[in-house]
Amino acid sequence: MGIREPLRELGCGLPHALEVIGERWSFLILRAAFNDLKHFEEFSSELGIARNILSNRLAKLVDHGVLERQPCETDRRKVEYRLTEKGLDLLPAMLALRQWGERYGDNISPDLVLVDKHDFKPIAPITLKAHDGREIGWHDLAWAKAGELSPNRKDCC
Repeated sequence: MGIREPLRELGCGLPHALEVIGERWSFLILRAAFNDLKHFEEFSSELGIARNILSNRLAKLVDHGVLERQPCETDRRKVEYRLTEKGLDLLPAMLALRQWGERYGDNISPDLVLVDKHDFKPIAPITLKAHDGREIGWHDLAWAKAGELSPNRKDCC
């Protein structure tokens, strides 16, 4: 069957995103980085990942500009892996996937809640919002080319 015409025409960014982080270990490395792990040994110990796979995934994330390698300030023989701005921009996607997993997964612990440091209240679910702040869903979406935005266009999806 293949992709519908509008997806081919619009140059969807999803294939690129999946090329960069579209497998389990990369997501788990990013989760660890968002939880302030920085050193190869920390990632290895926390994730239980084979060293060669960890090395490969870290290198790929660095090559794509999601993480950067920096010398450790306290021990110049060590390297730290830190999220770049590009990596930090993945936070909403990571949280949306986490929330989806919490909603539909088995054996998920309700004891660990992600909260806002400001008031220690749980964060709200990640949702889609229209330009005016309204929550919207899948049925509210349509594809349009950037120079041809018009409310009179029919849905493409």
